[in-house]
Amino acid sequence: MTSGNEAEGNLRAAGTAARRAGAEDAAAGRSVPQARFSAQARLRALQADIMELILERELQAGDPLPTESELSDALGVGRNTLRESLKALQALGVIEIRHGFGMFVAPSNFDALTDGLTFRGRLSLRHDGQEALQLVGVRQALEAGLIGASMDQMTPKQLAAVEESVRRMESLAGSGEHFPEADAEFHRRLFEPLNNPFLIRLMAVFWTVYRRIHTELGGTDSAELVAAAVLHRGIYEAVAAADKALAAERLNSHFDGIRGQITRAVSE
Repeated sequence: MTSGNEAEGNLRAAGTAARRAGAEDAAAGRSVPQARFSAQARLRALQADIMELILERELQAGDPLPTESELSDALGVGRNTLRESLKALQALGVIEIRHGFGMFVAPSNFDALTDGLTFRGRLSLRHDGQEALQLVGVRQALEAGLIGASMDQMTPKQLAAVEESVRRMESLAGSGEHFPEADAEFHRRLFEPLNNPFLIRLMAVFWTVYRRIHTELGGTDSAELVAAAVLHRGIYEAVAAADKALAAERLNSHFDGIRGQITRAVSE
């Protein structure tokens, strides 16, 4: 296993070699692609070096990082350049900077992913809608592809919880009320039997993105609310009947409807 000192030495050597190669190319008058020396490219490379250092030292979420001074020495960069990269890594949810306490490996956080996907999806609605459609397609592939495995492990209690979500949706639809929380709960409960927290959190990301895109598209009338509740009832009934193919088919139909809504909104 590589030690912390060896990791620092490797990183320092790699950075020094890259800078030396750049200097030699410039001194010899050789043509070098502009991107190689762009500020963003250098910052991305430095961010990758910092993440490698975290991995090499086998740090975990909550563990402290080396000080700025130690990182500057290990990576062979100035403090200002280092701070820019650290801020970018904080925005990405890789590290956490606690002023007065230091820097730490950040806990698992999907906020940056959610914000980025939401922006891309909403932006695409003002053009051709392709990224919004692709996001729906990814979520569709996850749910339709995993429903069979989830059904294999679903207990009667978990199945009852899925139906409870359907009943809540039906009640709200009957009153003309929107039911985003009940809808999200339905899909979460469908896949809880897999006991995969990462999957549940990833689905929550896609759900949050979809809800914001849906808000961008406009409201849903009473007839559409009732139709959505009926569709979810159909998915539940297929799961209750242990019909994996039908459950996947109805989930696909659900997402096909969402895709159609996005396509119509963009064309209008």
